[in-house]
Amino acid sequence: MSSSPEGKTTAIVAYITIIGTIIAYFMNLDPKDPFASFHIRQAFGLHITFYLLGALMGMVHSGFIVGAFYAFFFVLWIYGLVAGVQGEMKEIPILGPLFQKWFSTIS
Repeated sequence: MSSSPEGKTTAIVAYITIIGTIIAYFMNLDPKDPFASFHIRQAFGLHITFYLLGALMGMVHSGFIVGAFYAFFFVLWIYGLVAGVQGEMKEIPILGPLFQKWFSTIS
């Protein structure tokens, strides 16, 4: 699927913090762009998962585990952002299909 310039911009904004995801959601209200909706769901799921698991990481006192957690999410974030910049609808590895299913009402 080819992305419009507006859809691509909205997709990129979605990955820039949770605030960017909320802004992207409102940018995509009218008209709806399927490409932007896809990336909004991916970014929203990534941000929510990061914050939920990050709360658990607050209880871990191992720098190695916490560092691995941040590295893992950074790689997933870069993967989603690059897909948005390149105009591709590539799901984030491991969690992407779940995000599309769980947040299917976000369009």
